Amino acid sequence: MASMKTLIRCLPILLSAIFINLSEAREFVVGAKKKWHVPSSSEEFNKWAGKIRFQIGDSIELKYDSKTDSVLEVTEENYKHCNKINPIGSYSDGDTKITLYRSGPFYFISGADGHCEKGQKLEIQVMSANHSHPLPVAPAPSPADTIAPAPSTAGSATKTWWFVSCAVVVGILSSI
Repeated sequence: MASMKTLIRCLPILLSAIFINLSEAREFVVGAKKKWHVPSSSEEFNKWAGKIRFQIGDSIELKYDSKTDSVLEVTEENYKHCNKINPIGSYSDGDTKITLYRSGPFYFISGADGHCEKGQKLEIQVMSANHSHPLPVAPAPSPADTIAPAPSTAGSATKTWWFVSCAVVVGILSSI
Protein backbone atom coordinates (compact mmCIF):
# COMPACT_ATOMS: atom_id res chain seq x y z
CA MET A 1 0.00 0.00 0.00
CA ALA A 2 2.90 2.35 0.73
CA SER A 3 4.14 1.93 -2.85
CA MET A 4 0.76 3.01 -4.21
CA LYS A 5 0.82 6.15 -2.04
CA THR A 6 4.35 6.90 -3.26
CA LEU A 7 3.25 6.44 -6.86
CA ILE A 8 0.26 8.71 -6.42
CA ARG A 9 2.48 11.40 -4.89
CA CYS A 10 5.25 11.10 -7.51
CA LEU A 11 3.15 10.64 -10.64
CA PRO A 12 2.11 14.31 -11.09
CA ILE A 13 5.72 15.42 -10.71
CA LEU A 14 6.97 12.85 -13.20
CA LEU A 15 4.22 13.62 -15.71
CA SER A 16 4.90 17.36 -15.42
CA ALA A 17 8.60 16.80 -16.04
CA ILE A 18 7.81 14.65 -19.08
CA PHE A 19 5.48 17.20 -20.68
CA ILE A 20 7.73 20.17 -19.92
CA ASN A 21 10.62 18.45 -21.65
CA LEU A 22 8.54 17.51 -24.67
CA SER A 23 8.39 21.16 -25.69
CA GLU A 24 11.88 21.81 -26.95
CA ALA A 25 13.23 25.24 -27.78
CA ARG A 26 12.95 26.32 -31.40
CA GLU A 27 15.03 28.68 -33.49
CA PHE A 28 13.45 31.04 -36.02
CA VAL A 29 15.11 33.10 -38.73
CA VAL A 30 13.40 36.50 -38.61
CA GLY A 31 11.22 37.64 -41.49
CA ALA A 32 9.26 36.06 -44.29
CA LYS A 33 12.32 36.64 -46.52
CA LYS A 34 14.65 35.42 -43.73
CA LYS A 35 16.55 38.70 -43.76
CA TRP A 36 16.68 41.72 -41.42
CA HIS A 37 16.23 44.57 -43.91
CA VAL A 38 14.10 47.63 -44.69
CA PRO A 39 10.77 45.95 -45.48
CA SER A 40 8.40 46.77 -48.32
CA SER A 41 5.58 47.05 -45.74
CA SER A 42 6.02 48.73 -42.34
CA GLU A 43 4.26 45.78 -40.65
CA GLU A 44 6.16 42.99 -42.43
CA PHE A 45 8.18 41.85 -39.42
CA ASN A 46 5.30 42.07 -36.94
CA LYS A 47 3.00 40.13 -39.28
CA TRP A 48 5.67 37.45 -39.46
CA ALA A 49 6.07 37.36 -35.66
CA GLY A 50 2.30 37.35 -35.13
CA LYS A 51 2.05 33.94 -36.82
CA ILE A 52 4.32 32.31 -34.25
CA ARG A 53 3.66 31.41 -30.63
CA PHE A 54 7.07 32.09 -29.14
CA GLN A 55 7.90 30.29 -25.90
CA ILE A 56 10.55 30.85 -23.26
CA GLY A 57 13.79 29.29 -24.53
CA ASP A 58 13.05 29.83 -28.23
CA SER A 59 15.56 31.93 -30.12
CA ILE A 60 15.47 34.24 -33.09
CA GLU A 61 18.17 34.72 -35.69
CA LEU A 62 18.55 37.99 -37.56
CA LYS A 63 20.65 37.94 -40.75
CA TYR A 64 21.89 41.24 -42.21
CA ASP A 65 24.88 43.04 -43.71
CA SER A 66 27.06 43.92 -40.70
CA LYS A 67 28.73 46.75 -42.65
CA THR A 68 25.47 48.68 -43.10
CA ASP A 69 23.09 47.52 -40.37
CA SER A 70 22.73 46.28 -36.80
CA VAL A 71 20.07 45.17 -34.33
CA LEU A 72 19.14 46.97 -31.14
CA GLU A 73 16.98 45.51 -28.39
CA VAL A 74 15.09 48.44 -26.89
CA THR A 75 12.31 49.37 -24.48
CA GLU A 76 8.73 49.69 -25.68
CA GLU A 77 8.96 53.48 -25.59
CA ASN A 78 12.16 53.51 -27.68
CA TYR A 79 10.56 51.02 -30.07
CA LYS A 80 7.56 53.30 -30.62
CA HIS A 81 9.76 56.33 -31.30
CA CYS A 82 12.66 54.56 -33.07
CA ASN A 83 14.99 55.86 -30.38
CA LYS A 84 18.43 54.22 -30.60
CA ILE A 85 19.84 55.83 -27.43
CA ASN A 86 20.57 53.48 -24.49
CA PRO A 87 19.51 50.14 -26.02
CA ILE A 88 19.08 47.09 -23.80
CA GLY A 89 21.31 45.17 -26.22
CA SER A 90 23.28 46.01 -29.36
CA TYR A 91 24.32 43.50 -32.02
CA SER A 92 26.34 44.02 -35.19
CA ASP A 93 27.79 40.66 -36.24
CA GLY A 94 25.49 40.13 -39.26
CA ASP A 95 24.11 36.85 -37.91
CA THR A 96 22.63 37.61 -34.50
CA LYS A 97 21.01 34.89 -32.38
CA ILE A 98 18.95 36.00 -29.40
CA THR A 99 17.38 33.64 -26.86
CA LEU A 100 13.97 34.67 -25.60
CA TYR A 101 14.64 34.03 -21.93
CA ARG A 102 11.44 35.37 -20.33
CA SER A 103 7.76 35.80 -21.08
CA GLY A 104 6.38 39.09 -22.29
CA PRO A 105 7.32 41.47 -25.09
CA PHE A 106 10.74 41.93 -26.71
CA TYR A 107 11.38 44.96 -28.94
CA PHE A 108 13.99 45.24 -31.68
CA ILE A 109 14.85 48.04 -34.09
CA SER A 110 17.49 48.55 -36.76
CA GLY A 111 20.55 50.50 -35.68
CA ALA A 112 21.01 52.00 -39.16
CA ASP A 113 19.90 55.61 -39.62
CA GLY A 114 16.35 55.86 -40.95
CA HIS A 115 15.69 52.11 -41.14
CA CYS A 116 13.42 51.89 -38.09
CA GLU A 117 11.34 54.78 -39.37
CA LYS A 118 10.83 52.78 -42.59
CA GLY A 119 9.48 49.79 -40.66
CA GLN A 120 12.60 47.79 -39.82
CA LYS A 121 11.44 46.97 -36.31
CA LEU A 122 10.07 43.91 -34.60
CA GLU A 123 7.93 43.18 -31.56
CA ILE A 124 7.88 39.63 -30.26
CA GLN A 125 5.44 38.35 -27.63
CA VAL A 126 6.72 35.37 -25.65
CA MET A 127 4.08 33.19 -24.00
CA SER A 128 4.29 32.77 -20.23
CA ALA A 129 5.31 29.35 -18.96
CA ASN A 130 1.75 28.56 -17.85
CA HIS A 131 0.46 29.36 -21.36
CA SER A 132 3.02 27.35 -23.28
CA HIS A 133 1.85 24.18 -24.91
CA PRO A 134 3.99 21.30 -26.19
CA LEU A 135 1.78 20.81 -29.23
CA PRO A 136 1.71 23.25 -32.18
CA VAL A 137 -1.06 25.79 -31.62
CA ALA A 138 -0.25 28.54 -34.10
CA PRO A 139 -2.36 28.70 -37.27
CA ALA A 140 -0.69 27.11 -40.25
CA PRO A 141 1.13 29.73 -42.35
CA SER A 142 0.56 29.97 -46.06
CA PRO A 143 3.17 28.17 -48.20
CA ALA A 144 4.83 31.49 -49.04
CA ASP A 145 5.27 32.29 -45.34
CA THR A 146 6.38 28.87 -44.14
CA ILE A 147 8.96 29.16 -41.39
CA ALA A 148 11.07 26.12 -40.75
CA PRO A 149 12.72 25.93 -37.32
CA ALA A 150 16.46 25.38 -37.51
CA PRO A 151 17.67 21.88 -36.69
CA SER A 152 18.24 21.40 -32.98
CA THR A 153 20.29 18.94 -30.98
CA ALA A 154 17.83 19.32 -28.10
CA GLY A 155 15.61 16.61 -29.62
CA SER A 156 17.96 13.77 -28.62
CA ALA A 157 18.09 15.08 -25.03
CA THR A 158 14.29 15.25 -24.98
CA LYS A 159 14.03 11.66 -26.25
CA THR A 160 16.52 10.52 -23.59
CA TRP A 161 14.54 12.32 -20.86
CA TRP A 162 11.33 10.79 -22.16
CA PHE A 163 12.86 7.29 -22.04
CA VAL A 164 14.26 7.77 -18.52
CA SER A 165 10.95 9.20 -17.26
CA CYS A 166 9.00 6.28 -18.71
CA ALA A 167 11.46 3.81 -17.20
CA VAL A 168 11.01 5.40 -13.77
CA VAL A 169 7.21 5.23 -14.04
CA VAL A 170 7.35 1.57 -15.17
CA GLY A 171 9.75 0.81 -12.30
CA ILE A 172 7.39 2.36 -9.76
CA LEU A 173 4.38 0.57 -11.22
CA SER A 174 6.16 -2.81 -11.23
CA SER A 175 7.09 -2.43 -7.54
CA ILE A 176 3.42 -2.18 -6.55
